Amino acid sequence: MDIKGFQGYQGYKEQGINSMSQGELLLLLYDELVKRLIRAGLALDKANYSLFDASVDRSLDIIRYLDDTLDMHYPISRNLNRLYDYFSFELNRVKAGRNKTELDRVKTMIMELRDTFREAEKTAEQEGLAAEEQV
Repeated sequence: MDIKGFQGYQGYKEQGINSMSQGELLLLLYDELVKRLIRAGLALDKANYSLFDASVDRSLDIIRYLDDTLDMHYPISRNLNRLYDYFSFELNRVKAGRNKTELDRVKTMIMELRDTFREAEKTAEQEGLAAEEQV
């Protein structure tokens, strides 16, 4: 692919991201977080510690971003803030101890949270469509 083709692809990709709703972007971040945690687990199984560390570090970056973008005017944000702090603490422990059991436990919790947001996004989308039909 030449530079023009790559720039065209990047523009297309950015346009797709820019047209996503906040809920869709949140789910995209959670999907990436889960992907990185799965990759960390696979790397740990293969004793590929550099990939394991990089995957956990990227997961921590995503959690930090999610935490930094919380709107603290909402009570749910304070709860999410505490949860993100907990995930960060646990993932740092996982990284230091290379503990697969704890990694799987945290990954499961994050997947459940992601699924909760996915259901909320579906509900909001359905309510939006119902409201449009009434107009």
